[in-house]
Amino acid sequence: MISDPTLLKISTLLFACAVLHTFFTKQFNQWARKFPEGSARENLFHFLGEVEVVFGIWAALFVTLLAISQGTQTAVNYMNQVNYSEAVFVFVIMCLASTRPVMQAANLLIDTLARLLPLPAGVSFFLTALVIGPLLGSFITEPAAMTVVALMLRDRLFSQNISLKLRYAILGLLFVNISIGGTLTHFAAPPVLMVVNAWKWDLAYVFQNIGTRSLIAVLLGTLITAIVFWRELARLNISSAKESRKSVPLWLTLIHFGFMILTIVYHSHIAFVLPLFLLFMGIAEVTNEHQNPLKIRESLLVGFFLGGLVTLGGLQGWWLKDIVAALNSKALFLSATGLTAITDNAALTYLGTLVPNISDQAKLALVSGAVAGGGLTVIANAPNPAGYGILQKSFGEDGISPLGLLLAALPATLLAMFIYLISLP
Repeated sequence: MISDPTLLKISTLLFACAVLHTFFTKQFNQWARKFPEGSARENLFHFLGEVEVVFGIWAALFVTLLAISQGTQTAVNYMNQVNYSEAVFVFVIMCLASTRPVMQAANLLIDTLARLLPLPAGVSFFLTALVIGPLLGSFITEPAAMTVVALMLRDRLFSQNISLKLRYAILGLLFVNISIGGTLTHFAAPPVLMVVNAWKWDLAYVFQNIGTRSLIAVLLGTLITAIVFWRELARLNISSAKESRKSVPLWLTLIHFGFMILTIVYHSHIAFVLPLFLLFMGIAEVTNEHQNPLKIRESLLVGFFLGGLVTLGGLQGWWLKDIVAALNSKALFLSATGLTAITDNAALTYLGTLVPNISDQAKLALVSGAVAGGGLTVIANAPNPAGYGILQKSFGEDGISPLGLLLAALPATLLAMFIYLISLP
């Protein structure tokens, strides 16, 4: 890895520029509309206004500077050392999770559970989708859960005439619930997955010390939000999903879930996951009558975002590691929650594994803080770009406001922080 202090500082400067860029994507889209449609300048500003390309652009600039200053081979060697398996995994799992057989199964589960609640249809669907969906992330992984739930919310809630305030409330709650809802197990949430081997955490330990608190936070946060928006949700007419009326053979659904399971189990092995995905694409083409078009473009953009994030984020240990090592458990918890908003929470917890002699209390504080803050920004948690890409067109021409997301996610984040904090040793 790179050890030159000057290059490390440049990487941090570019990382900061990328973070700021995410907050100005709306402005770039507004500037684009000032130029003739189809012109080079309009296309350029629209490109700069796509949040999914932000980190890729700044990472490409860093790699270019690295090649100029140190030589092309050094730049190639650095990129060979960066772990892009998470970016590839999210690309593949997003494609798989958004297929008709998987969405049909998810819709059927949510609809069945929602009908069991003696509540207005809109409230029942809201509660079920935003509790069961994120908690499923503990088993099918957070990126898959984000894809399934975001698509479901887009088609069933955001397609209706609901207020912008409710749209942001749903978005913020979704991002927070996905971040904390994947911690019932030790293999589904990226920030937890980064530490389990180094710290010898098993399923029972993660569930007992983090998962139980996450479960309470998901339930309370969703219930409180439903109460606040009860009148608007109760007026909604939630019909059965269109996907459920298009019959998909059970054997094909099982094949899709088989591909998802194999992708999840071997997610760190790119040499296996990519050929597996190519095989899946062949099966999807053969069974075209039971498929929706694969979301290749959307998934590639999300993968590009994460690829750029790990390219720059992996070089921030020179200043983050000292912060992690210097704080007591409660201060570390609060710092981790805040730092997660400006850097990927999995990268943050990974840095914690590099700190020698870190206490058990500090370990729990770091991971709890990282997952609590995982909904505050689009870069805070690896699945967030997937949800952002799926839902951004539901927020008008300018898409999702980063500040709007931050404010919308803050209530559920503060609730999760309180529940985690009171249980810290």
